[in-house]
Amino acid sequence: MAGRLDGKVALVTGAGRGIGEAIARAFAQEGAAVVIAERDAASGQAVADAIGGLFVACDVAEPGAAGRAVAAACTRFGRLDVLVNNAGINVFHEPLATSDDEWRRCFAVDLDGAWQMAKAALPELLHAGGGAIVNIASSHAFSIIPGCFPYPVVKHGLLGLTRALGIEYAARNIRVNAIAPGYIETQIAVDYWASFADPAVERQRICDLHPPRRIGRPQEVAMTAVFLASDEAPFINAACIVIDGGRSVLYHD
Repeated sequence: MAGRLDGKVALVTGAGRGIGEAIARAFAQEGAAVVIAERDAASGQAVADAIGGLFVACDVAEPGAAGRAVAAACTRFGRLDVLVNNAGINVFHEPLATSDDEWRRCFAVDLDGAWQMAKAALPELLHAGGGAIVNIASSHAFSIIPGCFPYPVVKHGLLGLTRALGIEYAARNIRVNAIAPGYIETQIAVDYWASFADPAVERQRICDLHPPRRIGRPQEVAMTAVFLASDEAPFINAACIVIDGGRSVLYHD
């Protein structure tokens, strides 16, 4: 049976664990050749080995890293069709407690890194006759939670980048879309629950905030990324798909 991404070459940043790993595995399962662009060599290589992909050491905040990752992908596979900007960090503070270094660090990875990857990838996508960029945003891109500054500022910016690039290159057969996950059960979430006296109680409290009484799974984000990267979404562009079980539209007193 043909895969939904057969013949496509995809580069996924931050694919050594969590949502990025799930996306890389789903892409490979659907027939894509996958490049794992990951800062952590051990986890990145492990995922690449598991799916028969290519690992490229890549810290998206490092100057020149994006160009090297894209060049490695094209050298190995001859082309690039899909970029998934997944690499990101959580920087949560009260605004006046945010240092200049923390502000710059958040922007360097979560927004500048995505732009540098897109800037490096776009010439290859144009050369290939088109392609797709999928940016992993967040529910913080449209909701403000106190104490999470400057993360939502950056994610709002990532949506702006998505829309601007999507409109700019639409006539040249390049689609740029975003996915905004809500609470997803990644290792970061598990580690956070473990910081409480009763992790199970905290986990259940979070689940109960969502209409389905559970939180999302990385695989659910991954399959949406497959859809946006595939030929099944030819007229979806400059859009953002929210994956949060409906929490963002839930009525609150």
